[in-house]
Amino acid sequence: MPSSSSSPFSSFLTFFSFLISFSSSLNSDGLSLLALKAAIETDPSHVLASWSDSDSTPCHWPGILCTRDRVTHLSLTNKGLTGYIPSELGLLDSLQRLSLAFNNFSKPIPVHLYNATNLVFLDLSHNSLSGPVSDQIGELRNLRHLDLSSNSLNGSLPKRLTELTELVGTLNLSYNRFSGEVPPSFGNLPLIVNLDVRHNNLTGKIPQVGSLLNQGPTAFSGNPSLCGFPLQTLCPEAQNPNVIPENPQNPKSLNGNFQGYGGGRATRGSGAAATVAVVSSIFAVMGVVSLTVWLFRRKAEVRKRDVGKSGKGSPEGNSEGDLEGQDGKFVVIDEGMNLELEDLLRASAYVVGKSRSGIVYKVVAGRGSGAAASIVAVRRLNDGDATLTFKDFEYEMESISRVHHPNILRLIAHYYAIDEKLVVTDFINNGSLHSALHGGPSSSLSPLPWSARLKIAQGAARGLAYIHEFGARKYVHGNIKSTKILLDDDLEPYVSGFGLTRLSQGASKKLSSSQNMITTSIMGPSMTTPSAMYLAPEVREFGGKYTQKCDVYSFGIVLLELLSGRLPNAGSETDGGKGLECFVRKAFQEERPLTEIIDPALVPEIYAKKQVVSTFHIALNCTELDPELRPRMRLVSESLDRIKSQ
Repeated sequence: MPSSSSSPFSSFLTFFSFLISFSSSLNSDGLSLLALKAAIETDPSHVLASWSDSDSTPCHWPGILCTRDRVTHLSLTNKGLTGYIPSELGLLDSLQRLSLAFNNFSKPIPVHLYNATNLVFLDLSHNSLSGPVSDQIGELRNLRHLDLSSNSLNGSLPKRLTELTELVGTLNLSYNRFSGEVPPSFGNLPLIVNLDVRHNNLTGKIPQVGSLLNQGPTAFSGNPSLCGFPLQTLCPEAQNPNVIPENPQNPKSLNGNFQGYGGGRATRGSGAAATVAVVSSIFAVMGVVSLTVWLFRRKAEVRKRDVGKSGKGSPEGNSEGDLEGQDGKFVVIDEGMNLELEDLLRASAYVVGKSRSGIVYKVVAGRGSGAAASIVAVRRLNDGDATLTFKDFEYEMESISRVHHPNILRLIAHYYAIDEKLVVTDFINNGSLHSALHGGPSSSLSPLPWSARLKIAQGAARGLAYIHEFGARKYVHGNIKSTKILLDDDLEPYVSGFGLTRLSQGASKKLSSSQNMITTSIMGPSMTTPSAMYLAPEVREFGGKYTQKCDVYSFGIVLLELLSGRLPNAGSETDGGKGLECFVRKAFQEERPLTEIIDPALVPEIYAKKQVVSTFHIALNCTELDPELRPRMRLVSESLDRIKSQ
């Protein structure tokens, strides 16, 4: 099939941009972006006001990130923009990330957009896009993240989506108007991909092949004319009771070895019946972990005991604290979210992370697109927290909820019961700094340029400094590492995990008398694991009390990780377990070339050498062996803010 990049229309666009360049100092990428500005009818936040053809480069424009003066990131999420997506965006041949979600773009997705074949991240969700999706989307062979949900797209599901072999996470086509059958070729999607085609107009039988067997029922819900496993809706040929036991599908095709989140093998007996119990059993065997299962169980218990938000309805004679602990209490911190427990009960959930403090789910609550749909993160705390009383849990939640800062993950709600504890926060959909630096299933980012790394360091430092200086209690985060720094579409950092260390150890009063309990929890079995190497030496080696200066040390390790692109335990096997900090400090003492220390992705950015070296010095000050020599986080933040990115 000939590439669309050589089409007459594409050639015309290139020639047109070439002609315009004679009358403008702006480079070709900037001219393509001005075509987007011209296609915008309303811009209520004036985010495009400074986009001008009098500039020589668009690299300093809002929403734009560049590498070597070429546009690599275009992010205009949730700006209230109305208009259409112009074909000229397909001329951005270095573009790797395009996010226009939560706006009001209409008309079809232009076919020529798929000429931007370096795209690894494409999010056009929550708009008003219409028309079919061209099979040319299969040209985006580098794509790792695709979200077209909550639009008005129609036609059949593009068969060439299965050619996107680099996809990870969720392939989200939900809340559209796609029709026809689910292509059997969708069974060729990578096993790690979660398919979401909810609430379309799909019909027929779900093919029982490949990775389609690894999808849960929520992946296909809201399509009334769709039938077959994993839905509870039987297909017409299976409605005859004499047919069901015979299992007309090839039994061998249902016994392939598929890995789910839990790592278990997918097996299915020949007498499967479409009942909730059987579907739940199959779901469990396949290892697909779902928060929805627990939520429906909780819903049944809540209804059985007639429990409302306040936990009323406990047996007579219990104290109020015991009552709330037994029956459960759901508290919404941010009333603006308009989030109810029932919303979570109806929601679809996807596992996005696991840690010692529990499992984290991405929960899509609401119906359809727009303001009615809320995406939140729900952390289900480990069962080890059973000793935490309701009063202690609520005290910690109130403390966390008072700490408001643009670079701290926002607490939205929480739920407490004797056997279950949930913490609901904003969902930050771009993964963590760790994934951005080292790769992973949740990362679809190209190597971070220096300007982005400095921005992340500055924002994270402000957030941590705010935690340290909030009130008179002298808060400590207790678990700073690159996995706890989340990134949004604009690469704005959010410090997450604040307060979870205290929750994982029980009541705060226990911490005050036994601070080294934190050490045991974080260190784990190996002292040279990456997580252990974030710990300050006085805690890691001597079991000392965790203080704010320990947070400073951990942040210094994050800075070294961000600058070098190396894991914190880099070199630990050859330097006696001292890790990245020892490696960098020794390299500076021996005056080695900077190219031997920094992330190779930063080597081409020669202009930033002085800024990089200054940041290294800040990191080394943070990781001094003597805690008294380490600066306070406020000083660290101010020092980083004085470094200006070009």
